[in-house]
Amino acid sequence: MRDEVHQSEVIVERRGSAGIIRLNRPRALNSLTLDMVRAFAAAMDDFAADASIAMVIVSGEGERGFCAGGDIRALHESGRAGTDLAMTFWREEFRLNHRIATYPKPYVALMDGITMGGGVGLSSHGRHRVVTERTKLAMPETGIGYFPDVGATWLLPRAPGEAGTWMGLTGLTVDAADIIYAGLADCHIASFRLPDIVDTLAELPRNAAPRDVEVVLKNLSSDPGTSAVKSNRDLIERCFHFGTVEEVIDALGKEPGDFAAETLRIIRTRSPTSLKLALRLLRQGRQSRNLAECLNRELGACQQILKSPDFYEGIRAAIIDKDRNPQWMPATSEAVDQAAIDAFFRPAEPPLAL
Repeated sequence: MRDEVHQSEVIVERRGSAGIIRLNRPRALNSLTLDMVRAFAAAMDDFAADASIAMVIVSGEGERGFCAGGDIRALHESGRAGTDLAMTFWREEFRLNHRIATYPKPYVALMDGITMGGGVGLSSHGRHRVVTERTKLAMPETGIGYFPDVGATWLLPRAPGEAGTWMGLTGLTVDAADIIYAGLADCHIASFRLPDIVDTLAELPRNAAPRDVEVVLKNLSSDPGTSAVKSNRDLIERCFHFGTVEEVIDALGKEPGDFAAETLRIIRTRSPTSLKLALRLLRQGRQSRNLAECLNRELGACQQILKSPDFYEGIRAAIIDKDRNPQWMPATSEAVDQAAIDAFFRPAEPPLAL
């Protein structure tokens, strides 16, 4: 049985025993709006309550991206105008991330193409995460004066060694092998086999268990190749185990080779305030008891980020004027006031109801 309901930018479908959610904003790389978050959450609730649905499968329309994150232009405009849209979006998005992580049925994310920011939140918290040869994943927030969110401060610290710290501070894009190595996905399947995944899963019985889903995915999976991040694990460990951004930069400057040089070059282009904030969030995330604790901490930082000049400057340079030349304030990590970072760690008001 195939039953499809179009909800504008989100398509909800029932096919056999599978509930399917497709992000349908391909020209914007399926970037999330508040309405999309709400439609997605409503579909999740409906599928959880439907005894005929054994699992949820999530994908993005178009061949370029699964989801490039939140609609940061809308967040920028909301912050400038002083409306409540930005905080409402983050609050509902973070609740959805937690819902995905605690979902009672198998949740399969097909991370084909660009998967960034909020796209990581919709996929990597799930139980079954599939990447393809086209997957390009990043948490690029330090490059726009923001910070890794959507529960990334829970996910990234649990990557091997300091791989998550490297990803969170640099915002660099990684491929399938790196994503699996970092624990943000489970298996690599060629993109041409994605329709087979959906069809085969939909044919499973209504009482299908996570193990049944795993068998299907394993049977279709293939070798993702060599992880560059894993190959540079020792270097990343040496340079990113520190507690301050200044120590990280100093350590990178002492390392030979192209990987260290490129990492250092990229970090020097990022917002110094965002780097310091991200590193502290990642370190606290490593000590956190659960995802909910990290999401609440991130929400508190969201309240303060709307007061940060780098947030508006970063989005201006990347999205609005597209000059790719942000002028950070302050311009160096040494000039970032500790009290300014402390302000990001005030508790969210009200806290997330999770």
